[in-house]
Amino acid sequence: MSIPGQQIHFPPFSTELPAPLVFRSACMPADAAYPRHSHRWGEFVYSFSGVMEVKVGSRQYLTPSQYGLWLPPNVEHQGLNRYETCHGSLYVDESLCHAMPQHTCALEISPLVIALLEHLRQSLITPPYSEAEYRLLQVLAEQLTHATPIGSYLPTSGDPLLSKVLSWLEQNPGSNESLRMLAQRAHTTERTLTRHAQRELGISVSEWRQRLRVVKAMPMLEAGAKVENVAHDLGYASASAFIAMFRRLTGVTPDEYRRNLGG
Repeated sequence: MSIPGQQIHFPPFSTELPAPLVFRSACMPADAAYPRHSHRWGEFVYSFSGVMEVKVGSRQYLTPSQYGLWLPPNVEHQGLNRYETCHGSLYVDESLCHAMPQHTCALEISPLVIALLEHLRQSLITPPYSEAEYRLLQVLAEQLTHATPIGSYLPTSGDPLLSKVLSWLEQNPGSNESLRMLAQRAHTTERTLTRHAQRELGISVSEWRQRLRVVKAMPMLEAGAKVENVAHDLGYASASAFIAMFRRLTGVTPDEYRRNLGG
């Protein structure tokens, strides 16, 4: 279902792929979406800039630029983005998906995979591919089979207690309320909230909040905001504390992240 003002884009292939492996890149304006759809082939989605959101059933997956998202064949999904983003997809014929995860998940990808994706984007290759171009796609697909699955980068939950806390944090990413205060918002205890987080999310509420802040920071950095201002807006007393958190979770500093995007 679309919302007023949302731009609808349609997937490039509907019934069959022009080759067993196909790479495609595209830039999407803010508030754009693909309709809910499925296909017989697998798809690896990577965001070069911005954060792609992909909905699978009731779950929402986010793909910041140090991760990619794997969608197995025949999984119904919808892609959308709140901010402008550029992304790439590697479509994988079902016959080549046996070594990939059998469930939807985020993948922690290597610098080699990122370099291959960037090279493919800049090369603007389209099928029919030359022998050299197709070898690159085969190398990329092979490398993805070695990527570490991590579930969802910023997992969601339908748990009534937990979803209330996560929703409040998403609306207030700069808040530094303690775990005790967050638990009070859900009329529960710290211990119960912690148990629900580990069971439903696989990470702590504190880790989830830090990942949320990374996701919120990325479009701000891409828009040219000063690191000091981003740090302040996200609840950090100093830019250095924000930089340390951002580097721990992404492997680069905010300025390096911006430079990597050509910003």
